[in-house]
Amino acid sequence: MPEPLFTRDEIEAAAALVHAQMPPTPQYAWPLLEQELGCEVWVKHENHTPTGAFKVRGALTFIDWLKRTHPDCPGIVTATRGNHGQGQAMAATAAGMTAKIYVPEGNSIEKNAAMRAFGGQVIVHGADFDTARAEAMRVAEEEGLFPVPPFHPELVRGVATYALELFTAQPDLDTVYVPIGCGSGICGLITVRDLLGLKTKIVGVVSENADCVLRAMAANDMVETETARTFADGMAVRVPVPEAMAIYAGGAERIITVSDEEVAEAIRLYFRATHNVAEGAGAAPLAALMAERDMMAGRRVGVILCGGNIDTDWFVTVMQGGVPQV
Repeated sequence: MPEPLFTRDEIEAAAALVHAQMPPTPQYAWPLLEQELGCEVWVKHENHTPTGAFKVRGALTFIDWLKRTHPDCPGIVTATRGNHGQGQAMAATAAGMTAKIYVPEGNSIEKNAAMRAFGGQVIVHGADFDTARAEAMRVAEEEGLFPVPPFHPELVRGVATYALELFTAQPDLDTVYVPIGCGSGICGLITVRDLLGLKTKIVGVVSENADCVLRAMAANDMVETETARTFADGMAVRVPVPEAMAIYAGGAERIITVSDEEVAEAIRLYFRATHNVAEGAGAAPLAALMAERDMMAGRRVGVILCGGNIDTDWFVTVMQGGVPQV
């Protein structure tokens, strides 16, 4: 087993920093989900953070680290599909820094609006996340802004605080399902599980329309897909992050794919059973559990509802029985 990214003290210090600016999110076992799926389902409600998604945790620790290590830094630049950018805009603005955020064409209108509301300058560039990310990194060097990558130890240390909350409250979960985009969520879960010495199995979930992670693991090499067209935009990446894959390739029990149709059905189930709104990536873990319900029968299972930031038009489409087209 590789050495954990952090010590328990470092994760607990991150939790103290995060909890000074937002309360822990709840984890609830919803009885209607148990009736539907035949297992005890604990939902970690990262849709209840100040930005409606888990990414704000990593933004708080990253910006704190940046202010301490680069006190003269005027601002940041990053790329996002929305949740990472909202967190960075909120944390950077609160720290007196500027936040320039690149998004791809066709990005969520409401996520873009939220990033601006949190103080970010939103720039649309390129056809997908990976193209926007390349431009953000170029502009960082050109304009003297600090580039915030999609994966960084300080981002993971902050995101791992939700894993600490979940595993402290429910240490005997058999399995936890978590979506994979750039990988901070699953890497935080694996790190905290190992630090606490738990036996919980962690299952990564990707979109069948954005399956670069599975392809890369099969090839034992970085594999870039031509497209990542899924309405589960938090998972819409075309190439894995190598540092993240090094952690979850050995630390995850397995990685499975879900279709957009399965994700849409999971969004409907979340609303029907809990009256929580889930975005595509937020519902993907529940979609995976629905697909594996026979395997999980009678067990205690966790699902990470990592965000609830779905555009109104898409949510209406889903609730009417459809699947948003991208």
